Order: sequence, then structure tokens, then C-alpha cells
Amino acid sequence: MTDGFEVVTFASANPVQRLARRLVATGPASRAGAHLFHRLDAPVFSLTRGRHTLSSIVTGLPVVYLHTIGARSGAWRSSPVLGFPTAEGFAVIASNYGRARDPAWSHNLRAHPEGELESGGVRRRFRAVETSGAQRERLWIAGLEIYPGWRSYERRAVDRQIPVFILSGVQESSVGERRQRDDARSSRSATADGAA
Repeated sequence: MTDGFEVVTFASANPVQRLARRLVATGPASRAGAHLFHRLDAPVFSLTRGRHTLSSIVTGLPVVYLHTIGARSGAWRSSPVLGFPTAEGFAVIASNYGRARDPAWSHNLRAHPEGELESGGVRRRFRAVETSGAQRERLWIAGLEIYPGWRSYERRAVDRQIPVFILSGVQESSVGERRQRDDARSSRSATADGAA
């Protein structure tokens, strides 16, 4: 499961990466990051052909791109997210920087659990399951080994429990397969819109 996914725990991160992780977890930096990081990550991800984001370079965190189907729109959406491989699948934590609401991608996964994960220049298809109970707790603790900043986010997100998802069946997917699925979805949407 770790093929193509490099995970640098907090303990093994270099001093600059540890400092960056601490700063990002602070209130002011996470508020700014919620609006800025994805805008900076996208061009770096594109320039490196899906191998890095600005966030992953600076912090050493395992940032991947999650491609989901919009809960309401049915259109493909892409989001940079922190995640890590586990024996159960690839875990992603929907912290949304400790904001009051879950991130949009978590709503997308609940509505349409199939999607694609992109890292290291490779896309992989998955099916998402939201975890609970002991499984969620185990994954949460494993995540804190990588990014202790999730504790700060948890303290700020007082009115919600931060969701943890497992993406299972992670397997390579060609861009051509995705385009075919997009075309099929678009034609079904156009047919449904025309019938309304």
C-alpha cells in the first residue's frame, strides 16, 4: 500500500519541515492556509506532473490530490489533501484546518464514494468509507504521528468530530478511463437535463 507514497513522520522530518508543520497548525496560519494553500499547490502539482505540491515540498507532509464527484453538481472536483497509507487503505482526514464545517470533498465522498487519488504522477481509483469507533481512533492516532497539527484543528472544531476516511481498492487508473467516465457522466446529465 505504500508504493509511490512517501510519508515523513513528524519525528523524522527535518528541522525546517517540523517548523513549517508547527506554523501551519497555528490559528492565523491555518486560516490563511485554508484560502491560500490549494491555490499555491495546484500550479506546483501541475509543473511537477503530479509528483509534488508546494505544501509537500515545504513541510514534507504527504499531500495528494483527491478527485471526487461533486455531491450536488455531479462534476469532477479536485482537492489537495493530507493522507497516508495504512494496512487498511489510504487514510484521509477531513480536518478543514479546524474550521466549523467539514470540507466539501468529504460531502462528495459521502454522496459518491468512488473517486481517484493522485500522487507521484499516478492516478489510482478508490472507494471511500467513513470510519468510526475504534477504527477511526486508530487512524487518527496514526495520523498524529505524521501531523500533530490535527490536534490543534480538533480543538478548534469543537462542534464536530473530524471525519477520517479510508480509500480502499486503490489501483492505477489511466487518464483515458477517467475521460470516458466523464464523457458518460456528462451525456447522462445532458439527457437528464433535457428530460426535465
